[in-house]
Amino acid sequence: MIALAGLVFVLGAVIGGYLLEHGNLLVLLQPAEFLIIGGAALGGMVAANPLPVTLGIFKGLIGLLKGSPYTKAAYLETLRMLNDLFNHARKNGLSRLEQDIEEPAKSPVFSKYPSLLKNHHALHFVCDTVRLLVTGGVQTHDLDQMMELDLEVHHHESTLPPTALTTVADSLPGLGIVAAVLGIIITMGAMGGPPEQIGHKVAAALVGTFFGVLMCYGFVGPLAAHMNKLADAESRYYHVLRVGLAAFAKGLPPLLAVEFARRSIPTHLRPTFREMEEAFRGAKAAAGAAA
Repeated sequence: MIALAGLVFVLGAVIGGYLLEHGNLLVLLQPAEFLIIGGAALGGMVAANPLPVTLGIFKGLIGLLKGSPYTKAAYLETLRMLNDLFNHARKNGLSRLEQDIEEPAKSPVFSKYPSLLKNHHALHFVCDTVRLLVTGGVQTHDLDQMMELDLEVHHHESTLPPTALTTVADSLPGLGIVAAVLGIIITMGAMGGPPEQIGHKVAAALVGTFFGVLMCYGFVGPLAAHMNKLADAESRYYHVLRVGLAAFAKGLPPLLAVEFARRSIPTHLRPTFREMEEAFRGAKAAAGAAA
């Protein structure tokens, strides 16, 4: 919603300034210019990217309306999940975790966290790592390197849509010039007509340049930058999972392993140690009451 508010602010500032100069809004309504620029940008985007990347752009734009799911509350819930998972393994043995990772929806640990079950990549990341711990024979540094490799691949894939959208934004001023040139060509063909008609055609041509530049720097460019920041936020979330799992794999106690994970959370989203302890106590009290 913040992204949408920003776009409304951009549009309000531009249109408001135009109206303060006594501009005529009807002059800016040039469907042909919009069709040329928008259609060419969309066609170029489809031609330049594989289908998964193109679909990722549209999914990313829809995701901007929801905002980042990696809030302070989400991180606190993740710390609770890691604590439950590590304590469950410490009390019952790593071999008992095999049932949890094979059917996470039926797991007494994962089933308490529906947001994790919906985040399929994060769930698979945790389960696949735990599966290696259960199997054994994997050195701690090898396990950490494997997790790092997984995160690098995922982060690269998640940055492809915003990178492609940035390319579209960079092309918009040029496409605006294309639309303007076409408008000038039409204007030259109308030379000798009434001055009002020629003036209207020149204004329509200039609207193409205006629209292309505005869409680049006021709309598409900022949206691509926001999508890229959301991809970075997702990458930081997976890094927290990696730190916690690597710490537990080294044999650290559950609370200390979770503390390692907490310290890797970005400072503006990081819960305090007291908040984490209170969340753990609240979860235990709720579980005791349910029992």
